Amino acid sequence: MSDASGPSFREAAHATAELVSDYLAGVAGSPVWQPMDPAARQALLDLPLPGTGRELDELLTEMAGRIMPSPMGNGHPRFFGWVNSAPAPAGVLATLAAAAMNPSSAGGDHADVHLERAVVRWIAELVGFPHAPGAGLLTSGTSMATIVCLAAARSRAAERAGWDVRADGLAAMPPLVGYLTGETHSCVRKAAELLGLGSRQLRAVAADAEGRMDPAALRSEIAADRAAGRLPFLVVASAGTVNTGAVDAFEPIAEVAEQEGLWLHVDGAYGAFGVLDPEIAHRYAGLDRADSLALDPHKWLGVPVDCGCALVRDPAQLRDTFSLVPSYLRDEEAGGLGWFSEYGTEQTRPFRSLKVWATIAHRGRDGIAADIAHCTRLARRLGELVAADPQLELLAPVETSIVAFRSRPAGLAEHQLNESQLNALNRALPLAVQRRGEAFVTGTVLGGREAVRACLLNAATTEADLAVLLDEVRSATAELMTRQ
Repeated sequence: MSDASGPSFREAAHATAELVSDYLAGVAGSPVWQPMDPAARQALLDLPLPGTGRELDELLTEMAGRIMPSPMGNGHPRFFGWVNSAPAPAGVLATLAAAAMNPSSAGGDHADVHLERAVVRWIAELVGFPHAPGAGLLTSGTSMATIVCLAAARSRAAERAGWDVRADGLAAMPPLVGYLTGETHSCVRKAAELLGLGSRQLRAVAADAEGRMDPAALRSEIAADRAAGRLPFLVVASAGTVNTGAVDAFEPIAEVAEQEGLWLHVDGAYGAFGVLDPEIAHRYAGLDRADSLALDPHKWLGVPVDCGCALVRDPAQLRDTFSLVPSYLRDEEAGGLGWFSEYGTEQTRPFRSLKVWATIAHRGRDGIAADIAHCTRLARRLGELVAADPQLELLAPVETSIVAFRSRPAGLAEHQLNESQLNALNRALPLAVQRRGEAFVTGTVLGGREAVRACLLNAATTEADLAVLLDEVRSATAELMTRQ
């Protein structure tokens, strides 16, 4: 076995670069996704722990033969599932370099720490969120970023109520209440549960048909909770819901939050970067008034997983929430900002900033904005194609880059399908499309109706790919109808 400085490692590194380059070059010409061969799947599950080591070239051969032929599919331009992006090539390269350095980005005076400060500022600048030094950090994803932001909100609310939540917990406090909509991502509920707030203290505020929060209903809910002796402290708005990409009206929600003394958190995991498209930027008016914003560079920007980001208006709120260093001993290096481990839950932190830097620097703001505008334009076009097809039904307006629709076949059967039959058909449709290998969509439920959901994040996607997607939906529908 050779070490990293020997010739075997150099040869393997070159071979790895070739393997990765060939893989990426071949993605578009391969099936989007195919179910794994059961024997191959079981072989991976049953891999025995090796007693002796193997050479690097053997490992590469196994990767090429057993792992890379069975991808999730998200690198393909006709992958429209969930909110998973293709990896940015610059980020792929940077990931290898970051792994070679392998620092802990908790703090200290080394490049990754200072680079993270810079790229967090870049992210804030991209989406127009106010940024003070230290007012944010990279995380594993928006789920963790949400925990970080809501923990700061909880601490501020407890302090205002005269409680030391870090020392005494929540047991003696009146219930802290948060407000969201039925379209709010599940990571918010998880964060509330993990922070001891309890999911029963989250109020589902009435929303319009597209899932946008009703500010008047928010005021009413807050008043009712205050009258019952509870402590309203948080409202969560969305910069692009997962089901339809709807963007909340931030200005009126921010007005309510400010007047009522609530922390306004925005879930921008997927959609916050949509503000870079001039065609839809108006939807994001008031985003800059939030107290915190959670978002994922590993979604629309294409930074290789994992990489989320938590941004807050006031850096002291984060540091006071998480730091275990007495204020008189806090590190005054790097402008008095201290270590990243004082601003979140992680002590040992991976070198995420290099792949963010490479991804953004490779495309630049203009390139990123063009990529995002391309995706939103194609999404609007897909919505038009769906609306013009008598066999399909658009279920929500296209606001960002998600298109929710369903198959509504007429004339493919002897009788018109009722709602129950339509739901059964559309529930089965995404997997039927996936198995055909030419396109990949996922399903959801909107207003009790089963829907097909296409999310466009890949700048390599073309209008021809949209045509393939709809052809596959029609063909899969016909196949399913013949089985009834």
